[in-house]
Amino acid sequence: MPVQQVPPRLIWAVELMDPQPGDNVLEIGCGPGYGAELICQRLTTGKLFAIDRSESGVDRTRRRNQKYVDAGRLTVRQIDLATLRVPVKRLHKVFAFNVNLFWVRKCADEVALLHERVLPGGAVYLYYETTQPELVPNIVRKASAALTEGGFRVSVVDQKAPPVVAIIGRR
Repeated sequence: MPVQQVPPRLIWAVELMDPQPGDNVLEIGCGPGYGAELICQRLTTGKLFAIDRSESGVDRTRRRNQKYVDAGRLTVRQIDLATLRVPVKRLHKVFAFNVNLFWVRKCADEVALLHERVLPGGAVYLYYETTQPELVPNIVRKASAALTEGGFRVSVVDQKAPPVVAIIGRR
């Protein structure tokens, strides 16, 4: 099976997040593993802990990134953020792309867990495709409120090409 090209929206998202070689990063909703691949390419002493509720997402991420798993840079687990106990004591960055949790329901416990684990100066990066522009104001309002209520300082980056909005919560 040929390896698929990484979508431009994910390339832009990881470039904006700018993981450093020693960062400890949590990816929520790793799906096919594109984000994990881009993040792990930048890590040397840092680690990526990638989670997904879907067994197929975990399997696809692991298969796509087996060399990073073997090198000890990537750990992939099938788990929900609400029940996660992050093995890395402190995180520099959290990455989530099209993870609806932060805008479709109450997520105070999950945001509290992130606030507890993200180092001061670190950040949570929530990205959403904006191919349905009518949804964007609601997504931004609700996700921003969830992060703000959890103690993060929020900024928003609206990118037109690729069509993505980034909601960044800094600790």
